[in-house]
Amino acid sequence: MDLNATIIGQTIAMIVFVWFCMKFVWPPLMNMIEERQTTIADGLAAAEKGARALESAEVEKTALLDAARGQAREIIDQATVRGNGIVDEARGMAEQERERILATAQAEAEQEVNRAREELRGQVATLAIAGAEKIIAREIDASAHRDLLDKLAAEI
Repeated sequence: MDLNATIIGQTIAMIVFVWFCMKFVWPPLMNMIEERQTTIADGLAAAEKGARALESAEVEKTALLDAARGQAREIIDQATVRGNGIVDEARGMAEQERERILATAQAEAEQEVNRAREELRGQVATLAIAGAEKIIAREIDASAHRDLLDKLAAEI
């Protein structure tokens, strides 16, 4: 009977131990496990959400970079067009200034030529009058006239 009483005592002790564990030890362990599972699930969900946010940020970054590059190209193109316009405008103004200077120089040259002609005409007239006075002052002789005309030509 001792053997049976030991088994019954051990069974009762085991039942009390199991009941005690089920009542006081098991619920806190299950709560900790459930909290840990919840924390891990929340962490995984947050990581997945972060990965999606990273992907969308990468897409947005790429779109913004493309837009910025497009704007930079537009600005460069506009600056190039404006620069070419300024160069063309400067060439046009330089061409007009060149034409004006050439016209002024030609007008001055023509005035100088006309002034020189008038001066020469005056000198020729003076020389002709001086030659005529000399011819009249001497007697009329062909060889003398030729000699005077040669001197007159040398002076001119």
